[in-house]
Amino acid sequence: MITIRNATENDLQQVLEIYNDAIINTTSVFQYDPHTIEMRKDWFAQKQKDSFPVFVAEENNMIVGFSTFGPFRNWQGYKYSVEHSIYVKDGQRNKGIGKLLMQPLIDAARQMGLHTIIAGIDADNKISIQFHKQFGFEKVGYIKQAGWKFERWLDLVFMQLML
Repeated sequence: MITIRNATENDLQQVLEIYNDAIINTTSVFQYDPHTIEMRKDWFAQKQKDSFPVFVAEENNMIVGFSTFGPFRNWQGYKYSVEHSIYVKDGQRNKGIGKLLMQPLIDAARQMGLHTIIAGIDADNKISIQFHKQFGFEKVGYIKQAGWKFERWLDLVFMQLML
């Protein structure tokens, strides 16, 4: 059985492994270099300082995914807009874990009085686009060749959920 709960510092090594796998093997994050545990600790401390949630999906004492959101842009006028992230461990994808991690983010955003959640998605990631549509996200933007990874240009789709 999969349990969704708030992350703790004890979860960060497993969260790091999931995130680094996404960096190395996917276009879900336009990053090249794997992160260190120190970077993940700093990231988590900043989430706590900003009162932004970090949820983990746990099964048999193993973290199989995590989700969070943070500022969409750092200027004051954007304070009611957040951009979210959901990552699922390799080998655990397509089992509904992402769905379990999305709803708590939406609920937390509403409780915090936020106005909108934004997703930035590789335009070729049709599964992620369809996934977001299931939660009411709508396509609101498209940027051609916004990122470079795996020796090719990546287009970026923006999707948005109004809360």
